[in-house]
Amino acid sequence: MSAWQQRQQLQQALARQPGDFIAWVMLADVELEAGDIAAGEQAARRALQLRPNHPEALARLGRVAWMVGAHADAAQLLGQASALAPEHPGIALWLGHALEDADDAEGAEGAAEAYRRAHTLLPGEPYIAAQRLAWQRRLCDWQDVDALAAQVRAAVAAGQGVVEPFAFLSEDASAAEQLGCARMRAAAVAAAVRPLPAVPVRARGPLRIGFLSNGFGAHPTGLLTVALLEQLQADPALQLHLFALNRDDGSRIRERLQTAARLHDVAGQRHAETAARIRAQGIDLLFDLRGWGGGGAPEVLAMRPAPLQLNWLAYPGTSGAPWLDAVVGDAFALPPALEPHYSERVLRLPRAFQPSDNTRVLEPAPTRADCGLPAQGVVFCCFNNTYKLNPRSMARAFAVLQAVPGSVLWLLSGPGEADARLRASAQAAGVDPARLVFMAKLPHPQYLARYALADLFLDTHPYNAHTTASDALWAGCPVLTCPGDTFAARVAGSLNHHLGLPHMNVADDAAFIATASALGNDPTALAALRTELAQARGRSGVFDMAGFAADLSALLQALAREHGWVDAAG
Repeated sequence: MSAWQQRQQLQQALARQPGDFIAWVMLADVELEAGDIAAGEQAARRALQLRPNHPEALARLGRVAWMVGAHADAAQLLGQASALAPEHPGIALWLGHALEDADDAEGAEGAAEAYRRAHTLLPGEPYIAAQRLAWQRRLCDWQDVDALAAQVRAAVAAGQGVVEPFAFLSEDASAAEQLGCARMRAAAVAAAVRPLPAVPVRARGPLRIGFLSNGFGAHPTGLLTVALLEQLQADPALQLHLFALNRDDGSRIRERLQTAARLHDVAGQRHAETAARIRAQGIDLLFDLRGWGGGGAPEVLAMRPAPLQLNWLAYPGTSGAPWLDAVVGDAFALPPALEPHYSERVLRLPRAFQPSDNTRVLEPAPTRADCGLPAQGVVFCCFNNTYKLNPRSMARAFAVLQAVPGSVLWLLSGPGEADARLRASAQAAGVDPARLVFMAKLPHPQYLARYALADLFLDTHPYNAHTTASDALWAGCPVLTCPGDTFAARVAGSLNHHLGLPHMNVADDAAFIATASALGNDPTALAALRTELAQARGRSGVFDMAGFAADLSALLQALAREHGWVDAAG
């Protein structure tokens, strides 16, 4: 039954029995799932009027607060609800989400405890197990992660229970498993929506290209696409439309995006309204620039607002979704061997699939002392998010530190006790914990400037550096990676490959440790590598956004011609 049918039935039931508490709670759920926050709040408040202080009604108001970004209010409401219904796993799960976003990582009543309690209450539910697993990975709390991972992978293999595909990318799973996970998630979305009537691609006139994302601002998606969109703006064959699920953050990136394309603010709209808005603009090809990354709107795409819909850039894997017709990649990140594990038709650019902002100017580097780095010694870095810093990736990084006397590993500080756990892991591996240096999250220009102090970026596996790899390479810091067998494990390798630095893509952990150790013990070789990267950056097409725009436009025009488009002349 679609959300529209459920809403209709519940509204009819409430017209007959307006005092039906359960129906109001169910209506709140339906409205929130449909993206109608105001209607969801109204239904939840009506339920609360009928039964003051009832945990189910309080929990829905907590979800409302969470969806509008009022994370502290969400945590308070869901905390109240959970205290009244301590045996309710769903409320405990929502409380975990709210506490996570409210930066209460693992206090006595923090996110970690909420997720643990939800899983204890419902230990056989793979979705909850996966949420607990994902949060423990963010905290670098590796206790029980193998058992949790085994449970989640077994559920995906058996087709039992929906698991969030984005979190599943951090597991050491195959591309076939990732497809199975994504297909189950997509099936759940497809069952709840009603697609719009089909429409064709226009026959003549400029192609109207749409991009749907919650990252149009100071966000990795905005950062990666803004310079490319500025180049595409001049293409007479294309008209660009951005559908922003996020509100204006006042950033310079948002300003540039609004200048490069027509930006439609659809933040807070019902999914059906957003789909109707896209349809009304006559979009021919619509890019999903969020995928299963969270904060997106797969329900909008499932309604089929555009005749051709594409997966590109934001989600590094297959969508498993019947509403996405094609995926855009490159021959390295998405080789032919992966095609059987993609639900979409595979289209490839003749360059790295990932664009970048090549207008960025590097600020002067801070001093080593300002960054907490020692005055001497090699600086290895890895500014990936903590959920990518698994035991395997850290074990090889610790081995490199042991092989390079006086070196340090510079990491992005994580939530809760993540930093302390990483230091404890270093000590257990025989490495002085003081050799781990942590950087707090910083504004992008300040973060980018710090790469001048790093000698070599040590990548992670199976989830690579993606935007961070691009950042490091743009800022002149070489990236060492070990490409794997999934898209998410091949992105840094794609950048190195297209830069003409294939020797920075190594075959296994032993080669990774040997290469990093050799470079760390040879200052001349490190300096030569940095020079080689600087030359490659200017010589290759990785950071050539004019060339990227031409290649992407050609790909889109060729695809449109297959579907009846003739030319851009009106």
